[in-house]
This record gives sequence, C-alpha cells and structure tokens, in this order.
Amino acid sequence: MKTIAFIPARYAATRFPGKLMQKLGDKTIIRHTYDNTVATLLFDEVIVVTDSKIIFDEVIRNEGYAIMSKQPHESGSDRIAEVVSDMEVDLVVNVQGDEPFVKKLLLESLLMSFNHDPNQEIKVASLMYPVANEEMINNPNHVKVVVDKNSNALLFSRSIIPFHRDKNISATYYKHVGIYAFRKSALIDFTSWEATPLESIEKLEQLRYLENGVKIKMVVTDESPLSIDTPEDLEKAKKLMHLF
Repeated sequence: MKTIAFIPARYAATRFPGKLMQKLGDKTIIRHTYDNTVATLLFDEVIVVTDSKIIFDEVIRNEGYAIMSKQPHESGSDRIAEVVSDMEVDLVVNVQGDEPFVKKLLLESLLMSFNHDPNQEIKVASLMYPVANEEMINNPNHVKVVVDKNSNALLFSRSIIPFHRDKNISATYYKHVGIYAFRKSALIDFTSWEATPLESIEKLEQLRYLENGVKIKMVVTDESPLSIDTPEDLEKAKKLMHLF
C-alpha cells in the first residue's frame, strides 16, 4: 500500500500570517514539520503542497520535496487533492504545516487503523487526545470531538462538547489532533462536494465528511503535540525547544 504524507502550507494564515516561516531554533516551522515527518520513515514520500513561492523555495533550498498548487484553496484537503488526483497512491496522510513537533508514534497509530481494516471500511481517520484542562476545553482554538461506541466521530466543534449538564456523571473531553489519513477515493470525493453548512459555520473542513455521511474513525493518542496557531504558541514552542 503506497502511503504519502502531504503537508499543506499556506503563507497567509488568518490568525498568524507567515507563521510557517517563523524561526524555531535554527530552522523554520515548515522545515521542522517536514524534517520530522520524513524522519519517521513511515512514508514512501513526504511532499509540501503550498500556494507560496516563499515556502516552496524554503523547502527546495533545503533539499525537500515541494509542489506549488495551481488553484486557490479554502482547505488543506482541497490543496492536497489537486496534487493527489494525478498520483498513484493508496493512502494519503495530511500533516498540518504548523505541527513542528509531530512524532512517529502519533503517525504510526493513525496508519495502524488502516492496517487493521481488511475490508477497507475506514475511509478517513484522525486522532483525538483526552483533556481535562478547563482552559483548553473552553478555548475555541482547540477543537473538540465526540464519538460513538465504535470510535467514529459524531461531531467536531469549537464549542464545549459534550455539555456537562448532569454533574453526577463524569464527562470525558477529547481534543481533536488535526492530522488525517484518507483513502485516495475519499479525498477526491471531498473535493467534489460543496462546502456544507456546519463546515462553513465552524470553519472545520472535517465536518464536510460527516455532513455527507462519511464516517471518520478516531484513534486515541496519549500525546498532543503543540501546533503553532498564534504568536503565543510560537513563544511556548521556543520554550519547549529548550527542554530537548
């Protein structure tokens, strides 16, 4: 099964423009993400897909593999799908460009869900991390997910889900870790559908799958690497780098 990791990379991020070119130690964020994904040795290829000549040049200059997207895209999945449509690949993994601390164990657990799926019932899979921190639960930048008894996602939201109405019952909260794996056909289907109502309201592309009846298998992980969404996250990342 040919597996390729794609790293969609926009320069003009809404909350933190140019964040992927910010320095973290002696390398840019996009280079950390790319190099750490390559270092897992889990993929046949690792490719950055970007709309930015600046990011493209940064990857190529450092002997990485990058492709310029031809069309503007609202989501990373759409950007990847443009490239994937003409490639021979079975499994596509979407590693966000702002995940400089991505690790092998995290990606390996995601891929294993497909290895244990002989009937190819899983079309899309992603990761979730149990959280108890009230600040994280209440923060709309940390997307939450609730699942059914088979660990398929029921809903993703920036709001608090579930709402803890009955305090006599313990509530478990899961943060969505925004790394995905798709069968190629599922990703191509995604781009053929129009943006859906919940997707547009929440600005969460994965809701397009749920609103079109496609299940997303959620895999529990015991770690949630720091992603860089804001300048404050970058400062946290710099402090974290000093611990290694």
